[in-house]
Amino acid sequence: MDRSRLISADSHVAVSLDAIRDRVPKKLHGAFDDAISQQQSEEDARRGGRQLSMDDFDMEAFRDPGYRDPIARLAAMDRDGVEAEVLYSEVSAFRAFGLVKGDWRPISRAFTDHLTDFAANDPKRLVVSYQVPIIDIDYAVTEVERLAALGARSVHLPNFPSEVGLPDYHDERYDRLWGVLQETAISISHHLGNRNWLYDVWRRDPTPQLAIFTSLPSLALSEVIAWWILTGTLERFPGLKIVFVEPSLYWIPGFLAQLDRKVEGPYDLPGLRLKPSEYFHRNMACTFMDDEVGLQLRHLVGIENILWSTDFPHPATTWP
Repeated sequence: MDRSRLISADSHVAVSLDAIRDRVPKKLHGAFDDAISQQQSEEDARRGGRQLSMDDFDMEAFRDPGYRDPIARLAAMDRDGVEAEVLYSEVSAFRAFGLVKGDWRPISRAFTDHLTDFAANDPKRLVVSYQVPIIDIDYAVTEVERLAALGARSVHLPNFPSEVGLPDYHDERYDRLWGVLQETAISISHHLGNRNWLYDVWRRDPTPQLAIFTSLPSLALSEVIAWWILTGTLERFPGLKIVFVEPSLYWIPGFLAQLDRKVEGPYDLPGLRLKPSEYFHRNMACTFMDDEVGLQLRHLVGIENILWSTDFPHPATTWP
């Protein structure tokens, strides 16, 4: 029997900071090291010194050489019947760029080039979602144009720009960026991440493997969905495509119904011509790994708004 091969909309690549540093001009090595050190210190402070233990997780995928080597990665995908993967860097550099004392642009380019080289082994099967810094919109627009010329199809943006001291995404400072993304048909990815206030739960969570904390980040993406829709930004940029990565599906229909009730009720949202759920169905998609409840609600989520992922090689992965 012929079997369809799958596309994973969310997989991960190990990124060595030493490998990135080797690509950075030597005169910026000190600035690079200081920024990484400061980012790590801030992260440790948010966690209150408490680390999530990996001892109880099945680490088979982490041990697979495909986590680090592109040729081995293609073999790991073949083992799973996966035709192509959207790849996310294991290192989030958004905060680090803003911490660089000096020119951060060559450091940003080093991250981009490292992932480009990984995917170059088979760019039809290895598709990078590139981290594009938004601290300088001129640079961001130029970088999107450069990436588009290279065949890029996805950029990865911070979920909560206010946490890095920047305006939220309805602000007009981003309009040129939304314009070029719309023009090039490059999608925006919002990957599951930790809202700063969630670290208070991290520090207090008494359960093994931080079970309370780890149940919450997906729901925090509701803020991002609402921000894009209720501010009228998708009315102004109807061609944007936005993918929410790892939120699961089960809560989406109820949340959209709640947003629809807001515009049907006393809320004055003059920037909207459609119901919020219609913007979601037109402009957005969500990924899932295992979600039986969400799949039962698939017609409410929208068949065309659902993307599967393996999340290789994280503990939740379905691989192999």
